[in-house]
Order: sequence, then structure tokens, then C-alpha cells
Amino acid sequence: MTQIPKTEDFLLKWRGDTLTVTLKLDAPRKGRAAFRTNIGHASIRRREIIDETEKGLTPLAKAWTDIPLKEVSPGLFRADIRLDEVGVFSGKACFFPEGSHVPEWPEGRNTHIKVESGETRAGNSIYCVFPRQFGSFREVIRRLPLIMDTMGFRIVQTLPPFPVPTTYAVMGEYGCPFAATDFLSVDPAMAEFDERATPLDQFKELIGAVHARNGLMLIDLPANHTGWASTLQTHHPEWFHRQDDGRFVSPGAWGVTWADLVELDYSNPELRTYMADVFLFWCRLGVDGFRCDMVEMVPKEFLSWLISGIKKEFPSVIFIAEVYTKDLYRTYVNEVGFDFLYDKSGLYDTLRAVVRGEASARALTWNWQFLGELQPRMLNFLENHDEQRFASDFFGRDARKTLAPFGRKIFSDVFIPMIWRQSIWKNCVSIIL
Repeated sequence: MTQIPKTEDFLLKWRGDTLTVTLKLDAPRKGRAAFRTNIGHASIRRREIIDETEKGLTPLAKAWTDIPLKEVSPGLFRADIRLDEVGVFSGKACFFPEGSHVPEWPEGRNTHIKVESGETRAGNSIYCVFPRQFGSFREVIRRLPLIMDTMGFRIVQTLPPFPVPTTYAVMGEYGCPFAATDFLSVDPAMAEFDERATPLDQFKELIGAVHARNGLMLIDLPANHTGWASTLQTHHPEWFHRQDDGRFVSPGAWGVTWADLVELDYSNPELRTYMADVFLFWCRLGVDGFRCDMVEMVPKEFLSWLISGIKKEFPSVIFIAEVYTKDLYRTYVNEVGFDFLYDKSGLYDTLRAVVRGEASARALTWNWQFLGELQPRMLNFLENHDEQRFASDFFGRDARKTLAPFGRKIFSDVFIPMIWRQSIWKNCVSIIL
């Protein structure tokens, strides 16, 4: 027997879409067919994930049910299933011969269906902004007509807006935005003095201004660590990893230790509850989603529980995972529950090679083909906060003189072929400006 969509396929749909499932027998037989799935029971699945973490209860797969397939012609069964819930679902068709309760299955594992909010169906261009470069949150608001109306960006994402160290363990002239000292506040240095509005009030003004233009507001939330002398480190030092000699652990990657950070210990249930409340706090403030920094350093079990709990109250909230191990891409999307994957290295490195003449535009389209069904879930960032600006790699300080031909080359040799051949309009290309 043959199922369409194919077994083991990974499908991306949006809320309100219809999933058509057919099962064709090798030869007509009497009996009935069904699609065994957890579609339509996202709340039950989320509750099982939450109870497993909070109460230690083994998931009983109560979300699974059989959706009947109607025989439309001899040996051919079909159903049109409306997708009304956001979530990650699985399913597989089966056939019950007449007089038997034992199902027969097509070869292969389950089909996976990821259903996203309709708000992310298309037009997902992100303007990633560091408010300190603008001077204040209100200055970002004053630039929104240019950012969203003229330039056409639909989503605004800020680097972490939280307070950072200013004296103790400060890195650089202003401090690293990823060294948060308080997850429930914003950096007062990015607010204007106003006797009627707190810094948090002014950040809420930015959220409202983005929403007024029918846009989405995202923030970067580095949940793996805090900055040194943070509120949590001061009041809950037991929530952090320590070495055998009692020293706090500073995380790191690629052989570099981030000495201005201290690593959180998610084996502590009180920390897990606190961090869930942090995400809920920002959702209730109006934030539409989160870029989650270095999620490979955070336990997957916690992230799955967190996303399930947040989407129980805010099903359309977007979760973006920064994952650098390509073998784990599907795990974080199809199992942990992230909506999108943050990708910088593949696009940036290949694009840099194209501009330098070290590779052809085909190398970039190959990168898209390699990702296969995951490509619509990749957010393709040209640069990130850890490196020099993209243009500086090629033009140095005198970028303006050569930017025009550079732009023509990129669009003629790279983006046009990429869009034409790979149809990536539903993908997100983000530029930090």
C-alpha cells in the first residue's frame, strides 16, 4: 500500500491549511482505513510534556486518535484534514481488513507535519537592531517609517534589551548585550529620561509602534547564562554551575571562554520555573517571539517543556533556535518544538566566498538543496553580533564607493538565482542594520 504524503516526509504547513491524506492499496479489498495521528490534540500533547517534566509522569500518548479515510474509489481512501492548531504533529495511514482489528501499515516511519501560525506564512524579512546604536528605544520608533514602510521589513528583532554590567566584568566600552543582569527589565541606557515613562514603558512603546504597522516584535533571550553580578547570581547563586573548587563556570565555544558570563544550572527545578516566568513576562508585554541564543547549551528537555508551556497560553509565539550542529537541525524543529532555525554560517560564509570570487553562485543554491525540507524553516542571517559587519570584510571603511556594484553583483549573481531556483520567498533573510 502507498500513502500520500509519503511516510517519513517532513511537511511545513500553516494554521488554516488542509492536509490531504490518501492511502492506496495494492489491490482493492474490503475493509476500512484511517489516519492515526495526534493532529487536533496539541493541548493534550503539551500537557503530557509539561506533566513529564513537572510531575515525572510517563507520557501515555493520549493525543493519538484515528481519523477515518473515506473510500473514494476501489482500494483508494482519502481524507481532508483541517489544520487548526499550531504545533508539531505526526501520523500514518493504516488499513483494517474486514473482520479484523489489527491494522496493516505502509512501509516507513510516521509522516511529520509542522503547523505554523499564519502570521509567518510569507514576507518574513527581519530587521535586527541594536538599540544602543540608535541611542534609545524611542529613536528606533522614530526610524520605523524608514525600516518598515520604506525598506519593507515586517519583523523587528532587538539584540538582548536587558541591563548589562557597567563596572564589574564589563566587556568592551559598553558591555556585551548578552551579559544580561536582569531578565525582567531593560537597559536604562537605551531609554530617554522621562518623568512619565520608565525604561520598560518606553520599550513597550516600541512594541506598540511595531504592532501599529502590522509587524512582529522579537527579542533575543540568552537563556543559557547571565552576566556576572546579575540579580540571579546575587540572590540565587545555587542556580549556577560551579567547578569543584567552588568557582562559577563561565561558558564558551570554539575554544573561547566568555569570561563576562556565568552559566545557569537547569537541574534546579526552581530555575526552570523562574525562566518560564521570564518568557511569559515578555509574551504578556506583547513580544511576539524569541531568538534563543546557543540552545545546544540548554537542556533539550527544558526547552521542550518551556515551549509547550508558553504555547499553551500563546500558541502563535515564535521560537528561533541558534543551532550550529547541522545534524541536530531536525531534532530542534521536529522534536523540541522550535519554529525556525537561526542560520548564519552557511549563508554568510558561502556568500563571502562568492563575492571574493572563491566560489560560484551555484555554491549558495547547493546550500539550500542540502537543507532540503528544512529550508523553509531556516532564518538566513547575513551577519551576526559576534563578527565585523558584512561589508567591512570587502570594503573596509570606504564602503560607500564600492557598495553599489557590490549590491548589483549580489542580486544578479546570488539572490536572483537563489530565489528563482529555490523559491525562498517564504524564508527569512535578515540584515543587521
